[in-house]
Amino acid sequence: MRRLLLAMLLGAALALVIGWTWFGGLPRWANAQPATPPTAATPAVVPAATAKPEADARKIRATLFYVAENGVQLVPVDREVGYADETSEQARLLLDALLKPVEAPMASAIPEGVTLKTVLLSEKGDAFVDFSPELSTKHTGGSLDELLTVYAIVDTLTVNLPAIARVQILIDGKEADTLAGHIDLRRPLAKNLSWTRSPENAPSPSP
Repeated sequence: MRRLLLAMLLGAALALVIGWTWFGGLPRWANAQPATPPTAATPAVVPAATAKPEADARKIRATLFYVAENGVQLVPVDREVGYADETSEQARLLLDALLKPVEAPMASAIPEGVTLKTVLLSEKGDAFVDFSPELSTKHTGGSLDELLTVYAIVDTLTVNLPAIARVQILIDGKEADTLAGHIDLRRPLAKNLSWTRSPENAPSPSP
């Protein structure tokens, strides 16, 4: 009798353990969703690299004007400068090149620290070139030095760009009377090579 009762108790306990395992443990994993493996239809998104426009590498040969070693003339020097389709942009590239330092024995006619602000063209072929105030405030003075500065700018544009007939120099967006009290800048100036050394006597550019 006791054996029968013990067997019944053991059977009931086993049934309880099996039931709890089946029903009681079910919530721990029954609602879990299996991870969805990536498929070819849902590729990972990678940010596209932003393409940078390449700079125009085209160049032209141009004549720039510097102060000769004797200090009393301009000398024409053949230089390679950037190319632009628009005349105003080409004028800007020419003047930017003219503002850069030059090797001895030549010297720049433009005071150090001067920057070009803008270049505008009229339908009549006049170029209006606007420089920072240093073109006047840092100028060495003297009528000859002023004349060389003015015509280094004027001749660099008129010699290289047939579309430009005359050049007027502006200072900080305004019409200037002079740079240093001598050369009248209140009107556009035409090309003038009177103070320029002949090309055959000009120094060769550095390689």
